[in-house]
Amino acid sequence: MIEQYIQKSKIFIAYIWEKYKKSKLKYRIGIPVCTILLIWYIFCLPSPLFEVPYSTVVSDRHDELLGARIADDQQWRFPTADSVPEKYKTCLIEFEDQYFRSHWGINPLALGRAVKDNIGKGRIVSGASTITMQTIRLSRKESRTFGEKFIEMILATRLEFSYSKDEILALYASHAPMGGNVVGIEAASWRYFGHQAAILSWAEAATLAVLPNSPSLMHFGWNREKLFNKRNSLLKKLYDRNILDKVDYELAISEPLPFQPHPLPQVSPHLVTKLYKEEGGKHITTTIDKIQQERTESILTRWNAEFAQNGVKNIAAIVFDVEKNEVIAYCGNVDFENDISGNQVDVIQSPRSTGSILKPFLYCAMLQEGLLLPDQLLPDVPINLNGFAPKNFSLQYDGAVHASDALARSLNVPFVVSLRKYSVPKFYNLLKKAGMSTLNRSADNYGLSLILGGAEGKLWDISTMYLQMAQQLNSYNEEGRYYEPKSPAYVLNEKGDRRGDRTRSPVFTAGAIWQTLEALTNLNRPEELDWRSIPSIQKIAWKTGTSFGFRDGWAVGVNSKYTVGVWVGNSDGEGRPGLTGARTAGMVMFDIFGTLPNSRWFTRPDNDLVKAEICHESGCLKSINCPETSIDTVWIYKKGLESSVCSYHKLVHLSEDKQYQVYENCAGRRGIIHTSWFILPPSWEWYYKEQHPDYRSLPPYSPECREDSDIKLMEFIYPFPNAIISLPKQLDGSPGQIVFELAHRSPQSRVFWHLDGQYIGETKDFHKKEYMPAKGEHSLTVVDETGATLSTKFVVK
Repeated sequence: MIEQYIQKSKIFIAYIWEKYKKSKLKYRIGIPVCTILLIWYIFCLPSPLFEVPYSTVVSDRHDELLGARIADDQQWRFPTADSVPEKYKTCLIEFEDQYFRSHWGINPLALGRAVKDNIGKGRIVSGASTITMQTIRLSRKESRTFGEKFIEMILATRLEFSYSKDEILALYASHAPMGGNVVGIEAASWRYFGHQAAILSWAEAATLAVLPNSPSLMHFGWNREKLFNKRNSLLKKLYDRNILDKVDYELAISEPLPFQPHPLPQVSPHLVTKLYKEEGGKHITTTIDKIQQERTESILTRWNAEFAQNGVKNIAAIVFDVEKNEVIAYCGNVDFENDISGNQVDVIQSPRSTGSILKPFLYCAMLQEGLLLPDQLLPDVPINLNGFAPKNFSLQYDGAVHASDALARSLNVPFVVSLRKYSVPKFYNLLKKAGMSTLNRSADNYGLSLILGGAEGKLWDISTMYLQMAQQLNSYNEEGRYYEPKSPAYVLNEKGDRRGDRTRSPVFTAGAIWQTLEALTNLNRPEELDWRSIPSIQKIAWKTGTSFGFRDGWAVGVNSKYTVGVWVGNSDGEGRPGLTGARTAGMVMFDIFGTLPNSRWFTRPDNDLVKAEICHESGCLKSINCPETSIDTVWIYKKGLESSVCSYHKLVHLSEDKQYQVYENCAGRRGIIHTSWFILPPSWEWYYKEQHPDYRSLPPYSPECREDSDIKLMEFIYPFPNAIISLPKQLDGSPGQIVFELAHRSPQSRVFWHLDGQYIGETKDFHKKEYMPAKGEHSLTVVDETGATLSTKFVVK
């Protein structure tokens, strides 16, 4: 609109200039003066009209108020509203300016009356101010003088040319003083009546209409009767003018004034604070669903009361809408107004030790590159890798475990071995590409501990990474394509631009994602959390994590519609016994999913998968030695066809009674049969047999046959090759001993132990040998009674 006035003014000035050049001398003085005054009039209105700080106001996606932060000048002044409630308009116009709709900023009749009264009294007793003039006065904040009044009148007419009547009302309503440090009807409505201005009653609207005339009346300790009478006088006027019927009038005058100010809502206070820091002084509409937010906060508050009994004081959760790529619940912590336990820390944006929550990303990456099949056997035995000796949470070992089972049970050793195969730098770069923003050290600095919680991550980042896996799988199933991931929105964007450009190289592909999420639906650790016992639970893929020292409990769940991330712990990093992801965050996550609508499970992306024949026992591609009874036909990711074939089924030669291994030249009367046998490495077998009683070890060689096989008979369990060992001290201060341990396929065989060529003893049945070696490098050799030998080296500090 201003541009139109400027254009018209240019045309008018050009016209005046032409007249000026043709005019007589006596007109040549007046024309420039008039022109200057006209130009001043055109540009005299400030833009913006009000240069004041505003409160930060945050609402949910349905425009429900979540919370607000006071303006920099410590006033509750909400940003200018686009519209004004009709009841308030009616009350304001009737009270302040009945001719507002018809005048051009100045009411001549009221002005004449005011001039007469003021001259008679010798001072200003009547202002004759219209609502437009009052709006100008509020913007200028100047003292009330005759000169200032004249300027207000000029600016009021200018304001009428630039703004509509409704826009002027909105400016006035947003900046009128309402008592104390409350400015504008929206802030006043919340502070005095506890709700938004759009639903003001007639009594409330009348109260706010009369209040700017004497804002000091709004005090909850005095002047209540004056304000009450002033309000009712206006209501009587509305009744007399037939704007209110008798019922509405009687109800309105019987309505009491508020007795005390209402606190503003404190829903999602950590997000409100975050937006205040990012976009302070604005009215921000978020993607939050207030109903879901309040449900989530209620769940967190209830669980927090239970966890607090164990000294666990903080909890955070975030809920994403997968399809819209939006945050619908943001709970950065609990008990925001109580800061004694770090409750004001927004844990969603705080780096915390990740525990096991990153394992699915390694599993998915290895599937994607054909380095792993979903049920491929992985070692689960004690290991020591250059001094790093990871242990399972249960401190027990299975010897060998299927990869999907290792993921479901969150076993540590199989994933350390897998990361070593995949390589730490490669996984480090993949996590960064996937959106993990907290990896601020080098890959070598993290080492293999990266998969077990050696790095820190934000609940926002990690939950987003799971969210984007679901999004890519949905996109592939719906459109057969992938998109560059975009950070989820928490500020509402009406355009709905939820994803980036198309890409041919996603971080994770559909087939690998689907197999990973399928494995995570079977997650079950009944010693901590049996999710199948939870009633009415919808199908979700979920993972928990626990950091070292029981400091952080994690849980993230995902289906095709929602992603939920939860963290439980103490903001100050204090660990507590029993603080595990499954027992804390996992329970909270399932409760939150219980408040969300049921969602369909992902469609299997058949175009990104192929059928393959897999050895049931090893989980590898079938080999020629795998028996037909052990072959399953399953869906695998395409790249999986390049993975290794089963090496655990070997063709062995046995006597006809299967009691001995034999060779053709020495079978003799025992006869010989050829069969496939499932054989694990000795150290795997040692632990595997304890968990799988049906596992059959190879029988010994027949006495008539000299052993000469490619099957390893022995394997050291401890020490590990090239291990660096520190001898523990006993209670009396003397150095302790090392316990050497060996796995032998025939435990009853006698084994002879030699250290640095010196005989130190023999064992049978249980092959463990205690010894106290000197400091330095050593070589340990064992020989069994058949002459088979095995050696390893280690260093004692």
